[in-house]
Amino acid sequence: MTLPGDMDCDELVELITDYLEGKLAAFKRIRFEEHLAICPSCVEYLSQMKQTVKVLSSLRDAPPSREELAPLMAAFRGWKQQR
Repeated sequence: MTLPGDMDCDELVELITDYLEGKLAAFKRIRFEEHLAICPSCVEYLSQMKQTVKVLSSLRDAPPSREELAPLMAAFRGWKQQR
């Protein structure tokens, strides 16, 4: 149950980029962090977003070679077949 003024999961998702970039106003940052204190799902989502940013920031400009692409495509095909 959320109380008036409490942040819900949808609002957290909308603000996550600003949070990660340190652009949230103090009041919103406090509400964001208070929500994290009570919502394990949003903690996991934040962790996933941090990992995504980390991986994406390490990408190079050149496309992957055939050798690099093959295991990725195999993993994707396997994932798609499991669904």
